[in-house]
Amino acid sequence: QLQLVDSGGGLVQPGGSLRLSCVVSGFTLDYYSIGWFRHAPGKEREWVSCISSSGGNTNYLDSVKGRFTISRDNAKNTVYLQMNSLKPEDTAIYYCAEVHTTLQAMCVIRARKYDYWGQGTQVTVSS
Repeated sequence: QLQLVDSGGGLVQPGGSLRLSCVVSGFTLDYYSIGWFRHAPGKEREWVSCISSSGGNTNYLDSVKGRFTISRDNAKNTVYLQMNSLKPEDTAIYYCAEVHTTLQAMCVIRARKYDYWGQGTQVTVSS
């Protein structure tokens, strides 16, 4: 069983930046994709970004394209989400999640395919 610990959230003013981290520990059987999701008050959970096991394939929610960047350092078993130009509508609890994949280039979007989830880290964007 894997454990995911996400961190890096906090309070930031609009236009500010935060970098979230997701540290994966435990047994890793095969290639795995990491996704970032967020759950804002009164809204449904939504997928934000994903990255393939190799790190070479990434995807983003349209509303965060150009502002957020996902990356991974496999030597540290860590995935990052760099968030720039933050907006109040980005306020949410952010979760990282893991899913094993067949191909190292696979980037998974569907939430139901993810197996393990972090505890969440709060991001608040407010002036």
